[in-house]
Amino acid sequence: MTDTKIMFFDIDGTLLSEETKQIPKSTIRSIRQARANGHKMFINTGRCLNNIDSYILDIGFDGLICACGTHIIYNNKDLLYVTQPPEICSIVVNYGLSCHLDIVFEARNHIGFTPVKTLRPSAYELYESCINRGFIPDMNILSKDFFFDKFVVWIEENSDFPTFLNAVSPYFVCIDRSDNFKEFVPKGYSKASGIQFLLNELNLSLDHAYAIGDSNNDLPMLEYVPNSIAMGNSQPASLFEKVSYVTRSVEEDGIEHALQHFHFI
Repeated sequence: MTDTKIMFFDIDGTLLSEETKQIPKSTIRSIRQARANGHKMFINTGRCLNNIDSYILDIGFDGLICACGTHIIYNNKDLLYVTQPPEICSIVVNYGLSCHLDIVFEARNHIGFTPVKTLRPSAYELYESCINRGFIPDMNILSKDFFFDKFVVWIEENSDFPTFLNAVSPYFVCIDRSDNFKEFVPKGYSKASGIQFLLNELNLSLDHAYAIGDSNNDLPMLEYVPNSIAMGNSQPASLFEKVSYVTRSVEEDGIEHALQHFHFI
């Protein structure tokens, strides 16, 4: 497998256009060609498995790193799955409610929302997406059996975010997605740790690893691999200074362009 290269793709803003909510045909074509050429193609996303639509998976991948490195799948088999114990989940839920935060809790097979259905447009889109796929969100987050793998937070005007952050920081790393939107991942896990795990499993060197993304939550994997790629539509633009190559935007066939540039196809 010495000639085999491995590419890790973010989903939102990388495979999937944030503007059109579609995957360009050139992206599908080029990924399939790269696999046909003997290279490994992996999704590496902050999304949990239940939140990855079938039309994304239908592109055809060798495996997935889900939920920022806490769930790893190769050839349709789980290699790693890490969830949070009830006592830690209870701390997050209780502080989230008392600090007036809008939270979506994510796990491999379920998703939980704050008791009052959120009015945040992006969170409501996720809620509707679950319903449309026949997947009923778990609203009973106060149950002693409720658990999750990671979570995202929207900060409201009346939120006490500093108190919440202080309470959960012993267990989670906070990723700053925007001024009022934060992503929390268990300590010790990231998109980079997922890559490291897979490289060990597949007996591939880091030199053969490539990663492509478009936002701050991609930074761990972009900084970890020697062959890092930012989409032309990346936000913030400061991402461009931290990668080895900047490709075109999603809509301008950025994935195909990158795979050609690095001789996957």
